[in-house]
Amino acid sequence: MGEVKHPERTQPEAPTTTSAPLYATRQKVYPKAVHGSVRRAKWLILALCLGLYYTVPLIRWDRGPEMPDQAVLVDMNAGRLFFFWIEIWPQEVYYLTGLLMLGAIGLFAATSLFGRVWCGFACPQTVWTDLFMLVERKVQGDRNARMKLDLQPWTGEWLRKKALTHAIWLGIAAATGGAWIMYFNDALEMTPRFFTGQASLEVYFFFGLFTATTYLLAGWAREQVCTYMCPWPRFQAAMLDENSLVVTYRAWRGEPRGKAKAEGIGDCVDCRACVHVCPTGIDIRDGQQLECIGCGLCIDACDDVMGKLGRPKGLIAFETLTSLAASEAAAQFVPPGPQRSACGMQARRPQKIIRPRTLIYAGVLTLVVAVMAGSWLLRQTTSLAVLRDRAPIFVKLSDGGIRNAYTLKLGDKTRGVEAYNLVLDGPKGLHLIVLDAESDPSGAPVLTTRPDGITQWRALVTAPAGLKLPDSVPVTFKLVDARGHTEVSTASVFLGPKP
Repeated sequence: MGEVKHPERTQPEAPTTTSAPLYATRQKVYPKAVHGSVRRAKWLILALCLGLYYTVPLIRWDRGPEMPDQAVLVDMNAGRLFFFWIEIWPQEVYYLTGLLMLGAIGLFAATSLFGRVWCGFACPQTVWTDLFMLVERKVQGDRNARMKLDLQPWTGEWLRKKALTHAIWLGIAAATGGAWIMYFNDALEMTPRFFTGQASLEVYFFFGLFTATTYLLAGWAREQVCTYMCPWPRFQAAMLDENSLVVTYRAWRGEPRGKAKAEGIGDCVDCRACVHVCPTGIDIRDGQQLECIGCGLCIDACDDVMGKLGRPKGLIAFETLTSLAASEAAAQFVPPGPQRSACGMQARRPQKIIRPRTLIYAGVLTLVVAVMAGSWLLRQTTSLAVLRDRAPIFVKLSDGGIRNAYTLKLGDKTRGVEAYNLVLDGPKGLHLIVLDAESDPSGAPVLTTRPDGITQWRALVTAPAGLKLPDSVPVTFKLVDARGHTEVSTASVFLGPKP
């Protein structure tokens, strides 16, 4: 047999791998100025938000003598949160929890209906970044001028424009930090103390903290906060559906792209105006993206181009994905041109507002509002806390009686002085006395309140010798008004030796 020869086996070449860098240098975004209805709406909301933030601490509200007259104030020393006629005590922090729940659920509902309307119009990061970019444009010029300036060497003009920009930024940031501390201190009293160095260290610390964070986040980080730091883009998809109003590019009308006078092309002339005005630097024509904050500035930019070209506006618009799909299906077999645009626009569907998720959000909002309103209407203005002494748990008197001592804390959330009889509800034979308290004709202790404050009393409950009781007896302390109505009652126990 002849020798069978096998073909030579060659070792495969080792694949060459190139590892991608773990960190990519930031590509600075240079948003271009734009004018239009969306931009005007954003300016209006920006002015409203900043106006409220900076001026609310200056609003006065008369609450009577020895009470703060600032309308909105978080008084850490007195342990109160004042909001015009509403006063919340520390033990009523559940109202703040309810407000946070309302804010969160309301934000979920707004996102379900209108997409990232919060991110694009009212988020503090968006508002202050818009303000900082306005300053930058006024000092350094628009997009092309800023790009050219950054490529220049450090000339006198470069230093002057950069220094002026950052000086104004720091002034805005300082005003932001200064306004923040006024929400926790009386603005009219704190302002002269702050500028004369008489404020506390905590005040200067938080002023510096908010000044620095405003300057860094709005002046330097900008879109990186929305893309990398903020968790909202990560889970907003759970709140969006095909009926949510989002910024969309009508590809059925814009594609294929080409020169304005070319034949057989769509309305998009690939001018990239939508990209140049985007504050996060994305191309909306690539579809829904995590970086898109839904600000709608690309709509104004595209409408401006369409107007100059004599074409219908709305190539980029706020639209639901359901409507977009219907328009695309209707215009699928129509050649590019006015006929396709007309056909697609006729197939648009109105937004479906009432749907399961919006009904759920509305139901939860209604429930939370009802619970908070009911709690507020049934809110008690008088409170009684009873703290029984734990060491010793009881005292055996020389005559054989057993005595328990209690600390009573009587709180009054009103501005007037009230008087209540303290009544002990328990086994017959127990005797109640309150140190330093007057008594009514029947011998019941009379406790008076301190307006908008807490009074403390020392109560002694005695079981006389011979009264047989178990080692733990439930008792109730009641505050009874002049009409005999029980204002508030608090349960406790009376302890003694085991039988």
